[in-house]
Amino acid sequence: MEKTAFVFAGGGSLGAIEAGMLRELIASGVQPDFLVGASAGAINSVFFAFQPHVAGTMRLEYLWRGIRRQQIMPWSALSILSAFRSRGSHLVSSAKLRELLSEHYGSRTLEDADLPVYVVATEMKTGNEVVLSSGSAVDAVLASTAIPGVFPPVSLGGNMLIDGGVANNTPISTAIRLGATRVIVLTTGFTCAERRQPKGALEHAMSALNLLVARQLVSDLERWASHAAIAVVAPLCPLDVSPYDYSQCGQLIDRAATETRRWLEAGGLNSKEIPAALKPHTH
Repeated sequence: MEKTAFVFAGGGSLGAIEAGMLRELIASGVQPDFLVGASAGAINSVFFAFQPHVAGTMRLEYLWRGIRRQQIMPWSALSILSAFRSRGSHLVSSAKLRELLSEHYGSRTLEDADLPVYVVATEMKTGNEVVLSSGSAVDAVLASTAIPGVFPPVSLGGNMLIDGGVANNTPISTAIRLGATRVIVLTTGFTCAERRQPKGALEHAMSALNLLVARQLVSDLERWASHAAIAVVAPLCPLDVSPYDYSQCGQLIDRAATETRRWLEAGGLNSKEIPAALKPHTH
């Protein structure tokens, strides 16, 4: 019996891309049996799990179009300086993000979702993957999005948890271990040699991380290809938007929706090829 999983990758503000992809997948009639998400992908997977229909994709899109960085990461030069001076473990409080998540998830638990949903986080001491499928939806997503050094870790079930992207940014392996025979991957990663060179320390760090994530994804796709039918929704490329830039979410959604429609029309769901945009390339 075929069992389809949607896997949502992490990527900060680039999670908006997945909202555009999801809208077109659902509009085309593709229906998942369960969802798996890490980091920003956890936000999307849990939101959709509570509203797994066309209207839900539109509401998710509306959420991303309205998000501003100050709602997620309310930092300033002063707050960063204060964090360094106090030798704290993180730059900003997660209070604003908790407030945003509570607005959309309320007090619901993951078990309340209309579709089974699994949230990937990372155990801080060991680096091991932790898969959450019960308990507070807000707490689970806060744990999965707790970027090390940026947000504080989240204590759940006796573990201190951080961003799921550290252990498994695109949790294909998790979906297969949970029984998926068909995996549709919504990703934000890319490796394009024609991007402009990063500017500043943060962009250099994010660029290096992006390369690592894309490389790991390609490795995972090769490793798990014999275990399930895996289709990767066409990534956006070229892409020159920082994962910390929330001002372009609307444009990202529109681009992703257009590219996903083209991908679907070209028979992308049945393709087993690794997208060229995930490998080092030129245009």
